[in-house]
Amino acid sequence: MRILLHGINYSPELTGIGKYTGEMASWFAAQGHDVRVVTAPPYYPQWQITPGYANRWQVEQTAGVVVYRCPLWVPSKVSGLKRIIHLASFAVTSLPIMLWQIFWKPDVVWVVEPPLFCAPQALLVAKLSGAKACLHIQDYEVDAAFDLGLLKGQAVRNAVTLGERCLLRLFDKVTTISQRMIDRALSKGLDADKVALFPNWVDLSHFAYAADDHNSAYRAELGIPADAIVALYSGNMGNKQGLDILAQAASLCGSAVFFVFCGNGTGRADLVDLCKDLPNVLFLDLQPVARLGEFLAIADIHLLPQRADAADLVMPSKLTGMFASGRPVIAMANAGTELSDVVSRRGLLIEPENAGALVKAINTLADDKALRVKLGAPGRLYAETHLGIDAVLSRFEKILFKIIEK
Repeated sequence: MRILLHGINYSPELTGIGKYTGEMASWFAAQGHDVRVVTAPPYYPQWQITPGYANRWQVEQTAGVVVYRCPLWVPSKVSGLKRIIHLASFAVTSLPIMLWQIFWKPDVVWVVEPPLFCAPQALLVAKLSGAKACLHIQDYEVDAAFDLGLLKGQAVRNAVTLGERCLLRLFDKVTTISQRMIDRALSKGLDADKVALFPNWVDLSHFAYAADDHNSAYRAELGIPADAIVALYSGNMGNKQGLDILAQAASLCGSAVFFVFCGNGTGRADLVDLCKDLPNVLFLDLQPVARLGEFLAIADIHLLPQRADAADLVMPSKLTGMFASGRPVIAMANAGTELSDVVSRRGLLIEPENAGALVKAINTLADDKALRVKLGAPGRLYAETHLGIDAVLSRFEKILFKIIEK
């Protein structure tokens, strides 16, 4: 197949959509497919262009994939309006490069949401080249933008939602990462045979698992006491997580638990300020992908904060690595959400934005090693059974073959 991938985030970004799109492109190229990617220079989650990359049009070839980089505006401080302009800037600069791909005659044009701004040009290129169009939804950015208060106004919401529904119906296939997100797609008027599950995955080859090995070598490298109970948050530090609760938990737990907060994003500076007088907190930048499994194994407990109003709009991509590490997860999720269903029996569930409940859950796991092992092992098994990269991408490959045969 000739596969054209279109999205704002791509390798070498270490977290979120860029990580998954990069791994997917490399995997398809390794299977012998001809893969091209139209994307931006890496900037996420630090919201500045990664050193070594220029914010201009350029072409590179890595892991058998031809990558076209297109410039974009990256705001230093993100707001609802600035985010819209940021996404729109990439849609504009990537349009001529996408149109150029018509002459390449792709079999499939695949675009990821966010940003939905790229969907119209992906549909246009697919139409003009005779390709099939596939939309993959990582986040329902329209719903999330309104529910999180980034965009406001019922009239605006009605208009944007109508446009979204019209776009979705034009794609040959729409995929997303969880069953609840499939249900949301169906609620937007899509036919069931047009929607498919395409979950995030984990490369288990990076994760050596031992229930009683807390990677003391990596801990020593980072200056973490070998015998400490480590509560780890690793990932984007943005608006959807409600990260201030982590600072509250660190202050209330005291020195009994060592907190490691790893990542970058718009919320990091505020979290650092909230934790400035806490000796049991360590901040780190995102660790290299090659060491991700090794790094996640330093944890005794993984922390998954999430605002209540983000439930079922997103399925946190960081959860795959948490499960693969074989450590229990404390997740903030209301009963009945898909996140609560997935974490159930593999960790502890608490009410979102409840600092007292978070402290109680941390202390419960910190004091009970047997419980940590009991909850961590099923997470590892779930990762091995459902989330392996080869299994997930092989299933998606079959979906693509099926749609181009129609």
